[in-house]
Amino acid sequence: MDSASPSDQGHRYPVEVISHCVWLYVRFPLSFREVEELMLQRGVIVSHETVRRWCAKFGQVYANGLRRRQPRPGDTWHLDEVFLKINGEQTYLWRAVDADGTVLDILVQGRRDKAAARRFFRRLMKKTCSVPRVVVTDKLRSYGAAHREVLPSVEHRSHKGLNNRAENSHQPTRQRERAMKGFRSAGTTQRFLSAFSQISPHFRLRRHLMTAPEYRTEMTIRFAVWDQITGTTAMPATA
Repeated sequence: MDSASPSDQGHRYPVEVISHCVWLYVRFPLSFREVEELMLQRGVIVSHETVRRWCAKFGQVYANGLRRRQPRPGDTWHLDEVFLKINGEQTYLWRAVDADGTVLDILVQGRRDKAAARRFFRRLMKKTCSVPRVVVTDKLRSYGAAHREVLPSVEHRSHKGLNNRAENSHQPTRQRERAMKGFRSAGTTQRFLSAFSQISPHFRLRRHLMTAPEYRTEMTIRFAVWDQITGTTAMPATA
């Protein structure tokens, strides 16, 4: 297992079961109770509350392991923000992706003003340890104000039509939001989406651009990477 991974020591179940439950919950639009049911079908008795605790403890660490294996981000960053309803209140999910669609970071904030944009810019540079050549955003004025203060030497392209890559990257989050019937708090939303934005894309290939053999080969590689960062071997299928 990755040296930064939390140990499964002290857990009644082996890491193979733990990582499989985390994978099921994050990869597919399932509830904790549905994961419990799927595991019961495989002969593993585990409660939905235990699945919830495993996802909270291990999800972000597994996501960090995948992040460390990503190539260095491209020099063009696409930023976008969408509103989220969290416990009935409107908040905003800020997201940055590079030119290849790799998620650089997400941040849940209550506003979308200059201070919020500035905070996201600084967080991005700290997390990626890099400065982009170009920043692409929509027409929100907060981006321009924060850009002039934080990244004055970086080219800023502000145009609605240029930012489809960032806007499209919100779609899996929207699907998951509907499946979960909304999010409950800003803190849990941030924690879940931070892990989700790394783990889910790892298994979401551009299937329409690949032949069936290419798809199966690439998925086999990605499952092997998952096994490496979780310290497991693949669970055998039931008869």
